Amino acid sequence: MEIRQNEKLWNANYNKVMFTNFTLFFSFYLLTPLLPLYLSETFNASHDTIGIVLSGYTLVALLVRPFSGYMVDSFPRKTVLLFCLLLYFLVFFGYIIAGSLLIFAIFRTLHGGPFGASTVANSTMAIDVLPSSRRNEGIGFYGVSNNLASAFAPSIGLFVYKCTGNFAILFWMSLIAAGLGLVSSYFIDVRQNVINKDHQVLSLDRFFMVKGWYLALNIVFFGFCWGILSNYLAIYGKEYLGMTTGTGNYFLILSAGLILSRIIGNKSLREGHLVRNAVSGILLSMAGYFIFIAWPSMVGYYLSAVLVGLGNGHMWPAFQNMIISIASSHERGTANSTILTSWDFGLGLGVLLGGVIAEYYGYNAMFWMMVFCHFIGTVAFFVVTKVQFQKQK
Repeated sequence: MEIRQNEKLWNANYNKVMFTNFTLFFSFYLLTPLLPLYLSETFNASHDTIGIVLSGYTLVALLVRPFSGYMVDSFPRKTVLLFCLLLYFLVFFGYIIAGSLLIFAIFRTLHGGPFGASTVANSTMAIDVLPSSRRNEGIGFYGVSNNLASAFAPSIGLFVYKCTGNFAILFWMSLIAAGLGLVSSYFIDVRQNVINKDHQVLSLDRFFMVKGWYLALNIVFFGFCWGILSNYLAIYGKEYLGMTTGTGNYFLILSAGLILSRIIGNKSLREGHLVRNAVSGILLSMAGYFIFIAWPSMVGYYLSAVLVGLGNGHMWPAFQNMIISIASSHERGTANSTILTSWDFGLGLGVLLGGVIAEYYGYNAMFWMMVFCHFIGTVAFFVVTKVQFQKQK
């Protein structure tokens, strides 16, 4: 108990890592809701072309993450982080100078690489700078920084565009935010991580943490559900509920739920109740997804935002702590990249299959499929994931 009192959670290095994560996601979310409009107005791009251009970012981030986990575990982590953040910062200049749709598409696609690598490197750095007695709760609070960014950055971006009508200002704002994160990470004072010499031999477990396969598979199901909800929420609300301005409020409420759940779940994480937090999150999310489609009204719509936010805020840090807890110190980067890649894979699959289901069977069928997929993930957690984790922890 005395160790916990002496070891500070909010130490200077952890604060810098948190600030870096905030700027990374702030610069990303500042542009996210406006890029389709930018491509349409500036280059007269069609809807399918816009989808192709913007999907490249996610695809490259997904491909890079397993390799970035290997790099973070095989080389000095701070050096890897600074290099990734520098590339992320520099590519924003490409947005400013791009004079054609092709050039912009190239820069946007390439940008996914340093973004995906930076998220792995910085989240691993957070683990390194946390005292071991505060690690579980520190990882739980770490996500608050990108929750805050996702809550406020889109609104700020839309406000600036409404006032100025100038996309270049937004690109410069994102560049400056990314630059502040780069400077902050430079001043992180961390000991060089121990590098395992076995990493000289390339094998599957250098890119994917094989012993955490059940956690990775489980998170694919939940990422699938989030991919459907987040991408088809606006059009469903407009066409079925007649809500033309509710999407922003939905995500604001959801973000508030994410932040609140991390604060509420802090004590439980600190005491090591990872499975308990995961169960709470899974059941809350399940209720939120079910209410979303089963109760098609304004009350059901916003209640689902609260429950999905609270659920994901409990579930995500629990899963991340679970995979970190079964990893060796030289596998932290691989563990982080495994869980992030699994989420991205599930999310991308949800976007792809959700669109196909909606096209042929309608949005109701698509959202019921989302609920069914979450149910399968819930059963998998109790039958496989919980049992396997308790054997390995």
